[in-house]
Amino acid sequence: MALVKLHTEFFRNLSPAEPASFSPSFNLLYGANGSGKTSVLEAIGYLGLGRSFRINRHQAVVQHGQQRFTVFGGLDHGFDEERNALSSHALAHRLGISRDVAQKETTLRVDGEGVRSLSSLAMHLPVSVIDPGVFDIVAGGPGKRRQFLDWAVFHVEPSFASSWQQCQRVTSQRNQTLRNGRLDESMLRIWDAQYAALSERISEARKVAFDQFKSAFDGLVHEVDVSWTDELKLEFYPGWDTSQSLVDVLVRHREQETRMGHTLYGPNRADIRIRFQGRPVAETFSRGQQKTLVILMKIAQSMVLNGLGKQVSFLIDDINAELDESHRTMLARKLQELRCQVFITSIEHPDPESLWQGSQTPDYRMFHVEHGKLKEE
Repeated sequence: MALVKLHTEFFRNLSPAEPASFSPSFNLLYGANGSGKTSVLEAIGYLGLGRSFRINRHQAVVQHGQQRFTVFGGLDHGFDEERNALSSHALAHRLGISRDVAQKETTLRVDGEGVRSLSSLAMHLPVSVIDPGVFDIVAGGPGKRRQFLDWAVFHVEPSFASSWQQCQRVTSQRNQTLRNGRLDESMLRIWDAQYAALSERISEARKVAFDQFKSAFDGLVHEVDVSWTDELKLEFYPGWDTSQSLVDVLVRHREQETRMGHTLYGPNRADIRIRFQGRPVAETFSRGQQKTLVILMKIAQSMVLNGLGKQVSFLIDDINAELDESHRTMLARKLQELRCQVFITSIEHPDPESLWQGSQTPDYRMFHVEHGKLKEE
């Protein structure tokens, strides 16, 4: 699927004009700082992620003086040209999300029907973001890498979202029991059993997705002329020592968890451990090497989904500031090859010939963004 229509109301500084029409291939947006370029990407992100990739608070994206924002998107079949031809380019899906920040109520719609879960919305539009914060996948804590992995798991395994939500509820109940003051061992054993069963299901889905990602990544790095790939190791850590059952691990560490007041072992501690010569890459890689690694990881993720017939929409914010010429060219060529939908923002007027450097330039649309308005050139 590819996003071909976007309409917003009271979102950031975007003007509620006629819906913007995008290419299912590449879309180049340029304009001065504060013009609304990143806000366009952020609105698209809401349809594919159910949230902002810039900030955690919904209130931050509502225009001043308003209490509600709406984002509407129309999808077509993207790189599935045969289905597009049969449908005469009619929209395949219509997605909508609206948030009343005063009432703290979110309304979600798919094809005109209300849906209850964000996963029902996000499943239709896999969105991958490359912005200044994305490099924390390597340099940041395990939470960033879990988020990176779970994005792929969600789009590979349809039941994952439900299992994860159930596990979160059980974890909350288990933590409450741990903090109860007087240890209720019988109740904890009930929560242990439920938590362990859900944890096994979640970890199995993560391991499958990780193995698919690792296979794509290993094939990709052989195409890149860098010196560090031979000694780079990526391993999935599920969050506990799997030589023992999770129930046994929890019982053995009961005193520690009771003292801390929360669950210390399980899928909430999972990680992708990335090491070079046995040491974490955050300690050994330069900033440039970390950027290369993250880009390769993002491309490998899209290769997995591409193999499943799913088109990924990439949101690449301020590409000239974040990536040098070689990285921009590598990314643009590979995403073109994978037939991803791509949105790229920059301050300067984009030069497509420079971006693809001699290779065939794909179909694209170019937009100038000024005062929250998109004008196609």
